[in-house]
Amino acid sequence: MPIEKFSTLVSKCVPLPIENVDTDQIIPARFLKATTREGFGANLFRDWRYDKTGKPKEDFVLNSKRYSGHILVAGKNFGSGSSREHAAWAIKDYGFKVVVSSFFADIFKNNALNNGLLTVQVSDLFLEKMFVRTESDPSTEVKVDLENQKISLLPGGPEDIFEISQYKKKCLINGYDDIDYLLSLKNKIIEWEKNTLS
Repeated sequence: MPIEKFSTLVSKCVPLPIENVDTDQIIPARFLKATTREGFGANLFRDWRYDKTGKPKEDFVLNSKRYSGHILVAGKNFGSGSSREHAAWAIKDYGFKVVVSSFFADIFKNNALNNGLLTVQVSDLFLEKMFVRTESDPSTEVKVDLENQKISLLPGGPEDIFEISQYKKKCLINGYDDIDYLLSLKNKIIEWEKNTLS
């Protein structure tokens, strides 16, 4: 699955105000048999979305007609537990491009960024404002500006600043994975070798 270029996104949000969501809740272990990245979105939050007969649970947010969009707003400490990359695959495959939380597990964050899924870590206060706004008005849009590392509730704010590795930022803006990034430096590497080794 190629990495999509990411610059600015304006989208509605899907609120998931649950703390300490681990990777087994994101994508249960029984669905990890596939080796490609496609198809995992169908089982994102499987045990929360469906009952034992496979019927959608009406009270779970992904089954609600009120909410849609490419931004998942999650509670604090999102992506803890096992290091399975499939969790990022499932969120991305479902259609989310950004996950917002006030804290991410490091391994999940790295897996997400490596797969073109932007993790935006905001303050606890800003996260609470996002939940209040999106739950009271599901049509609320959020602007994520990667270039300026800023996230804003529209219209008129509030907004917050987020941190990101400058390397990962460059990769997302250009649609690079790690190999693409190295290839982008090919001419510079050749020039350096020519000047240094000759």
